[in-house]
Amino acid sequence: MADTRQGVAILGIFVADLAFRAGRMPGIGETIAGSGFKMGPGGKGSNQAVAAARAGAPVTFISKVGRDAFGAIALDTWRAEGITARVAELDDQPTGAAFIYVNEASGENAIIVVPGAAATIGAADVEAAADAIRGAAVFITQLEQPVAAARRGLEIARATGVVTIFNPAPAEPVDDAIYALCDYVTPNESEASLLTGIAVTDLASARAAGDAFLARGVGTALITLGEAGVLLHSRSGSTHVPAMASGPVVETAGAGDAFNGGFAAALARGADPIAAARFGCAVAGISVTRHGTAPSMPRLAEVEALLATADL
Repeated sequence: MADTRQGVAILGIFVADLAFRAGRMPGIGETIAGSGFKMGPGGKGSNQAVAAARAGAPVTFISKVGRDAFGAIALDTWRAEGITARVAELDDQPTGAAFIYVNEASGENAIIVVPGAAATIGAADVEAAADAIRGAAVFITQLEQPVAAARRGLEIARATGVVTIFNPAPAEPVDDAIYALCDYVTPNESEASLLTGIAVTDLASARAAGDAFLARGVGTALITLGEAGVLLHSRSGSTHVPAMASGPVVETAGAGDAFNGGFAAALARGADPIAAARFGCAVAGISVTRHGTAPSMPRLAEVEALLATADL
């Protein structure tokens, strides 16, 4: 019987991104003048959903929001992107929000996230959307919602042969039983350092951190290294996939989400892991040339054009 699973199912959160641009972060008790402000849709899971959808994948997003103005932005965003929302609206909890500091010169960022209603997502909520997970080709989750919910989603996916991606961000120690459910784990260098105790500063240390993840039961460790690209590390070998630049970097917030969404979309279409990682790097390479998180995600044609140029 043919496999009818398709697309990407994502468990995560939505927050309204409140992004402030300035030359530096203020100190405690200090007020400084900024150079810009923008509000837009964000949250790791939702950003990844937008990235995957724009990359051409059918996407289902599982979460919770408040019945408020920020929640309305979330619903409008998913509707506009063609994302199927399996999302509960709560009357007694607000939709999440994130403070994002963006350095006006380098585009680097620092972020504070408050999940709001999504902090109440539990295993039972994930069970209620189990059909969406089982029907997907790829399932991805992070750690902005409670870890018990992430674990249940990975368990449901693994039990039915759905490819599992765990983006352990924001990083926090988790039981090794969770890693054993992961076909791919996708930390950035700072997250990999925190989770393994190995300072990731170059490809050699990234490989050592990758080995630590493999020892915990992960199928493949995929460590994102910013402008140095990505290391794909499995028991069968290591492959370094270089970053792809499509213009000057203006903002790095959301770059990891761009990579994860693009990687998941490519895997769901049947790409091999290295090709999927290259696709994810192209998605991220375009996103950092634009302001915002979800709004910065490129369309499929843009990604394909960058990949074609990179292949020349």
